[in-house]
Amino acid sequence: MFINLREFYPYYTCDAFVEVSDEIGAVLLESKREEKNYIDRLGYHKAYYSLDCGDGIENDAVDKPMTPEDAYIHKAVMAELYAAYTKLPDKQAKRLYAFFFMGMSRTEIAKAEGVAVKSVCESIVRALETLRKNI
Repeated sequence: MFINLREFYPYYTCDAFVEVSDEIGAVLLESKREEKNYIDRLGYHKAYYSLDCGDGIENDAVDKPMTPEDAYIHKAVMAELYAAYTKLPDKQAKRLYAFFFMGMSRTEIAKAEGVAVKSVCESIVRALETLRKNI
């Protein structure tokens, strides 16, 4: 039995015929039929959207575990960041923590502390500049 490799491999740009045994040809043709049926079922059930459009499940599935070198670098960077964070004045550190880690808005922070929103914004900006200089 002869098969055209162009039908099975997308990177073939021209016809390439290969002689294979009947069993292998039957398996390849059955595989091709199953793939076409699967694509048809996806279209019929309108399930052709990407899972990545929502919570990023595809990205999480593809993430590779950290190598020991990556883990060491991550630990060193986090230690350096923490050391720079501890050097910040109390107000700046608290506002930075509330904004980035607790997810509070600048307005919420200002209301909680009873200060103007502008002072919270300036404090966060100064804290980031100080972190940038110290790291």
